[in-house]
Amino acid sequence: MTEQFHDPANKVNADTELPVNPTKKKHGVVVGVDGSKRSLAAAVWALREAKRISAPLTMVSAYTLPIFPSVAVDAATGGHEDSALAQSCRQILEATKAELGDTEGVEIRCNVELGDPGTVLVDYSHDAELLVAGPRGRGGFLGLLVGSVSRGLPAHAKCPVVLVPRGAEASRASTDTPVVVASDGSEQGRVAMLRAAEETVRRSPSCRLKVITAMAPVSSAVEWLPSTVDERAMFDELRDKLNAGVEWLQSHFPDLNIEAEVIDGVPVDAVVAESESARLTVVGTRGLGGFTGALLGSTSQGIAAHARGPVMIVPYHDDPRLHDRPEFGPMINQDPQE
Repeated sequence: MTEQFHDPANKVNADTELPVNPTKKKHGVVVGVDGSKRSLAAAVWALREAKRISAPLTMVSAYTLPIFPSVAVDAATGGHEDSALAQSCRQILEATKAELGDTEGVEIRCNVELGDPGTVLVDYSHDAELLVAGPRGRGGFLGLLVGSVSRGLPAHAKCPVVLVPRGAEASRASTDTPVVVASDGSEQGRVAMLRAAEETVRRSPSCRLKVITAMAPVSSAVEWLPSTVDERAMFDELRDKLNAGVEWLQSHFPDLNIEAEVIDGVPVDAVVAESESARLTVVGTRGLGGFTGALLGSTSQGIAAHARGPVMIVPYHDDPRLHDRPEFGPMINQDPQE
């Protein structure tokens, strides 16, 4: 079991130090572990994903030292606190590994880190295929995801972040349900569409991809005003743009079964409803008020707290496949937010 001090200035894999083989990330699938049942659910899902992509599973538990007034504690006492907290993390990792049972040939790594849990996970993400966590926990890794930094981890991670609610860790491979991706027409939404297509292909040749977008209802505060907007025309325009986006995606994944649906409703509610049965629900990290924008606003906690299945949050990157999207018809012009 690895035990180390986590220095944020010395990242696990800094931006300027790319792995020798960029197609194989050193840490594989990384899961934050804090000893909660939700943490175990995330680890179960992460183990299955590591097996699927032939990658190691890195379980990480982190702790921070309590701050005492300098007159009330000496070096020996501080060292004792450090040792006790580290030992607690080791026990949590060992117990989680035991709960996983047969790892079916997947290499399991258990790392104890001294440092802020959010910073630890973000730094691991520089050389990881995925970060996996439960949406709630005991105030460590998982508690962060519904706390004040819920906007920070998905936004700053360098790899996709998967939130696995407790009770949703079981495989859905035996069902006929699709992978679902939420798109709001932004560049970030298109990056999420590409990743969702890749995830669908990885699951099975028969797995379908469902692309959804939503048109939020008119606010009750203004619905009494005379309407100059043809909502049916807006709906049809949105559908045409969605279909054009699907045609673009199909050009890059010609053998993939892709379907599309425009949902009349609140975007966050649409994501939560789809997550109940989807094999995986995929959204982008940033946006301009649609699906992805919600993840950086106050409603991010709603998605994290109420999702009924695994949700993958994909960070934005400049994928070369984005460049030919305008060739496939109407699109919503939204640029990545810095």
